[in-house]
Formats: sequence, C-alpha cells, structure tokens
Amino acid sequence: MLRLPSSDGVTLAVHDLGGDGPPLLMAHATGFCGPVLTPLAALLADRFHCWSYDARGHGDTGAPAGNDWNWSGFADDVLAVVDGMGLEHPYGFGHSSGGAAVLDAEARRPGTFAALWCYEPIVWPAITDELAASRRPLISGALKRRDLFPTRQDAYENFASKPPLESLDAKALRAYVDCGFAPDKEGVRLKCPPFVEAAIYRQGLVHDGFTRLGQVRCPVTIARGDRSLAMEAAVSQAQVDALPAATLSTFPDLGHFGPLEGLATVAGAIRAAFAGA
Repeated sequence: MLRLPSSDGVTLAVHDLGGDGPPLLMAHATGFCGPVLTPLAALLADRFHCWSYDARGHGDTGAPAGNDWNWSGFADDVLAVVDGMGLEHPYGFGHSSGGAAVLDAEARRPGTFAALWCYEPIVWPAITDELAASRRPLISGALKRRDLFPTRQDAYENFASKPPLESLDAKALRAYVDCGFAPDKEGVRLKCPPFVEAAIYRQGLVHDGFTRLGQVRCPVTIARGDRSLAMEAAVSQAQVDALPAATLSTFPDLGHFGPLEGLATVAGAIRAAFAGA
C-alpha cells in the first residue's frame, strides 16, 4: 500500500493490484475499498497494470476536513492518484460512485484518460422529488447497517446470506471483508462507518457532474445491469447521449453490483471495449 496526498487534507491509500501492460486505474463504489476489485483485476492482469485506491472515508483513507462529502472530492482523489503515481494516459474503470469520480476527473481535465469503462455511474441528468424519494431507503439502510462483528468470518457469512451483498462472487465478497474491516476491541468494525456512507449518498443527490459530461474527451462505455434497481435504463441512455463518444452496454443477468458479481463477464467486456478504444 502506498500513500498519496489529495485535497481537503486527505491522504489516500493506493493499491498496486499487479499486471502487465498500460495502466488501468480502478475506482470502487461507495462503502467498499480498493482491494475489493482485486479479483476483477486478476482477470485483466495479462493486459493491464491495475491500480486501485481507497476513496476518501473508505478503507485506509481518512475523512476530508470538516467531513465535507461533496463529490468533487472524489474526482480530486482520482486525479491525485494519476498525478502522484505518474500514470500516463491511463485507462479508467469506475463502479457506481467510482464511475462518477473517473468521469468527473476526465471532464475537469480532458485527455487524462485513454478510455473509460463505467458501470452504473451515479450521475443524474436531473434531481427530482421522485429521485430523492427513491434514494431515501438507500440512505436509511446505510444508517442501519451492522458495522461490528465478532470476526471477519462472521461478517462474511452474514453478508453472503442476505441482500444486498449475497449476489457477490465469493472472491469479491472475501476481498471486501478483508479490506473493509479493521480490528476492534469487540471484534472487527467497518472502516467506512454507516453515517459516512449515508452522507455520501445524500451528496450524490446534489452532484452536478452531468453538466460536465460534454467535456469528456476520451471514449466511454456506460454499462448497466438489467437486474439493477439502482439505475434506470433511461438514465444510462441520457449519460450516453450527453457524452461526446460513448456506447451503452447492458448485462441481462447482473444487478448494480455487477463488477463484483460477474467477474469474467465484466472483465471480458472491459477487454473488448478498451481493445477498440
């Protein structure tokens, strides 16, 4: 694990996931951490040198000053890794809020990435009362999330037995339990506290990244799962329409956690998309 400074007094934990080839920077979803993408990176290691990082408030990266969870900070984290590691024209992958982060980083500094592959990036065309209402269960669910377990194995068995994480590939779930919990005097505790996760979801409703999608210079794949309850097909299509060079890719058997569910399927799609970029 490496350490790099970002904005707002944040020091990022950066993870070298290995591989050979051009750099691929991988951004995780809210509530997770960089190493959760290790099983996916392993399937790309013969084509890319994969890097990940713990976004602010996640994993081994601390919270921003004043607990400011404005989503512009997540784009700052992306650019901090690109600059700090000297990644020249890397490829980029982002899942959910991680997708929003890499898109906004490219929009704010066009030409940073060679190409992007974003699975259900949280970039809303418009914030409506209906959308806000639909996100309330997600926020309340985060606040109620159990954050303490006797052991990592107890945490693994709990998540594997019920929604929303029971659909994860066993390797991805194990990586999450390994990287997402810290030892505590009472057992193991989530590194991303429930109140932080909920605050990030709230700020996602005021994120203005959609207004900057037209500034993205590189080719982009917007991917979504047909089983997803988090992202409507119309929203994904609106993102594609707003981007200068984008295509839509749909996965019939995957939900919102697709990159942690269908590892081989998603890895194959990333390979194909970047081969044509």
